[in-house]
Amino acid sequence: MEFGRLITAMVTPFDTNGVIDWDATGRLMDHLIDSQQSDSIVVSGTTGESPTLTDEEKEALFRFAVKHADGRCKIIAGTGSNDTAHSIHLTQIAEECGVDGVLLVVPYYNKPSQEGIFQHFKAIASSTKLPVMLYNVPSRTVASMTAETTLRLAALDNIVATKECASTDQVTQIVAGAPEGFRVYSGDDSAALPVLAVGGYGIVSVASHIIGADMKRMIQAYLNGSVQEAAELHQKCHPVFKGLFELPNPVPNPVLVKAALALRGLPVGGVRLPLVGATEAEMASLRELLA
Repeated sequence: MEFGRLITAMVTPFDTNGVIDWDATGRLMDHLIDSQQSDSIVVSGTTGESPTLTDEEKEALFRFAVKHADGRCKIIAGTGSNDTAHSIHLTQIAEECGVDGVLLVVPYYNKPSQEGIFQHFKAIASSTKLPVMLYNVPSRTVASMTAETTLRLAALDNIVATKECASTDQVTQIVAGAPEGFRVYSGDDSAALPVLAVGGYGIVSVASHIIGADMKRMIQAYLNGSVQEAAELHQKCHPVFKGLFELPNPVPNPVLVKAALALRGLPVGGVRLPLVGATEAEMASLRELLA
């Protein structure tokens, strides 16, 4: 499965009552595909506030995204959780909905061993014919999947990629040992260019909601051998990479992404509790950043 170089982990639009806003979802998808040049879109990932979405809402999102994309980009369903049986259930629903692949996060909170992580992913992958992308984000899950465990999983037929947030060193180890065709994506926008430099394939991005076209140019410049141009584009994008996570203090990315989209004239509603909207200070800083 070719997911492309630039994948956007999409926020989930809500209306004023906190219900999924389908019109806004369609407009956002069009924006990501047409203006921001996303090759694939992740729906119901953690950026999409998956912990607060019901199974029924996730299924509806999968179906809507596949239909609305209509082949213009690939749709990747976020079906991972810290419950293997539930992840299998969601993955099978996603497959029936016609998605192109699934994204599976390392189980959070229950802190499984490396063998537990391996068996968790193996069980889910064995339950589906869909291509699987792993997701290692230790800052959120506490447990971190090692390069060795990732490479064990990469040997399974339908585990085709990983979204790696641990370190560039770990990306290097995975790239060096992975079978041919296994793709390593950065899960950190600010590491997109360094990950390409050590042999990674692309980025699963949040900032691409706002600066996807520049990111696509950066990736293409690097692939074309224009390293200086790629570096300059990285430097141009870097304040947004950092600002969407740290401006003026660490904020969950759906909050600032939704605020940034509203400032760009593409409102997608608020966030669900326990997240809360951006403060006035955060909005002021965001306006300055986007200017």
